[in-house]
Amino acid sequence: MPIIVNIDIMLAKRKMSSGDLAARVGITPANLSILKTNKAKAIRFSTLEEICRVLECQPGDILEYREE
Repeated sequence: MPIIVNIDIMLAKRKMSSGDLAARVGITPANLSILKTNKAKAIRFSTLEEICRVLECQPGDILEYREE
């Protein structure tokens, strides 16, 4: 898939755990794991907005496009 999710990078920069992010965003750890492993087919803008708010970043810090 050409869209890469870089949540792990932002978590490391913010020294935050996946569980903490999931709780603060209001999603399950399982759904966050699906995002982190690039297995998600879609993401709601409201979820992306909350992730960006909690991690204090821009969507482009999390999402990356790479040609296959």
